[in-house]
Amino acid sequence: MGILNVTPDSFYEQSRVRDESEVLEKVEKMIRDGAEIVDIGGYSSRPGAKDISEEEELNRVVKVITAVRATYTDLLISIDTFRPAVAEAAILAGADMINDITGGQYDEEMYRLAAHYQTPYILMHMRGTPQNMQEMTTYKHLIRDISAYFSEQIIRARKAGVKDIIIDPGFGFSKTIEQNFELMAALDHFQLHDCPVLVGISRKSTIYKTLGITPEESLNGTTVLNTIALQKGAAILRVHDVPEAVQAIKLVERVINH
Repeated sequence: MGILNVTPDSFYEQSRVRDESEVLEKVEKMIRDGAEIVDIGGYSSRPGAKDISEEEELNRVVKVITAVRATYTDLLISIDTFRPAVAEAAILAGADMINDITGGQYDEEMYRLAAHYQTPYILMHMRGTPQNMQEMTTYKHLIRDISAYFSEQIIRARKAGVKDIIIDPGFGFSKTIEQNFELMAALDHFQLHDCPVLVGISRKSTIYKTLGITPEESLNGTTVLNTIALQKGAAILRVHDVPEAVQAIKLVERVINH
């Protein structure tokens, strides 16, 4: 899954796009490099990110999705949003799946939308909002607490009629650097939920703060953690750098299937 941020303030500058021609150029490169899904978001969810209105988010994503769908008819497009109105407009513009960082906590209407349009639904773990999530990192038992959250939200989504659920443990969302490493070490635990697991750790602060580098220098660290994630059962990698992720997938598959 390649990341396409139509935001002016994503933490990794190279993932931002500003106009339609740049969007199509970037998407074409992702497809050429081996991306199977492109995740389009108009709301920055980095820690402490500025909140924006629903109208502004709609303005950012709908025209982009319309242009991408018109040009790449077979591409899987994911809309990265927690707002039902944005998700529905995106689906009507051509998006195939919903990536909800709140896992339905912000608005359970997301479940009904995914069920109504029969779209896959990515259910992520996060506490609070991007504005305050890093103040909410106290857990009784990190892995058990996240697993209990998934059990509860999956039941709610299924009751609403959602058939295809992907879970995302939410690296960097309401978790400290130490907790992110604990989460990675126990990633295979989440197989018990019988849903594909998505991992999004690409160029995050867990990598660059640990290594004392910048997001721009974090590709090698991203590949290392993506490789570990794949070995621990990750089914989807959400990344800024598609070629390196595809290489990691090919090599890990060769080892696992040997």
